[in-house]
Amino acid sequence: MQTSIFIAKLIGPILVVAGLTALLNPKHLHGIAREFIASPALIFIAGFLTLLGGLVIVNTHNVWTAGWPVLITLFGWIAIAAGILRISFPSLVKSVGEAMLAKQGLLRIAGGVQAVLGGFFMVKGYL
Repeated sequence: MQTSIFIAKLIGPILVVAGLTALLNPKHLHGIAREFIASPALIFIAGFLTLLGGLVIVNTHNVWTAGWPVLITLFGWIAIAAGILRISFPSLVKSVGEAMLAKQGLLRIAGGVQAVLGGFFMVKGYL
């Protein structure tokens, strides 16, 4: 449980900040996302870092029991998959990113989900 709390304390604030940025300043984030998907090098670096983060989580917290800690494990496995996709299929990442950016409001929805999930992890980690 200590590992679950530690990881929740790390990823919770990151998700809250990212989510609130999408909710409060979507134009800024939209511009950053446009620049990101235009750069294969950035997609690769982000994929490498995402894969690394996912591997750290899964190697320290591969918990498959009922309860909230399984969300951390799922987060880690999703990060691994996302990292592999970014490294191996950057053109797919670009086309999916462009399609997502074309849909008005999708960035805010994703931001809301991130903020809520991050808030949940912060409550579990800090309270």
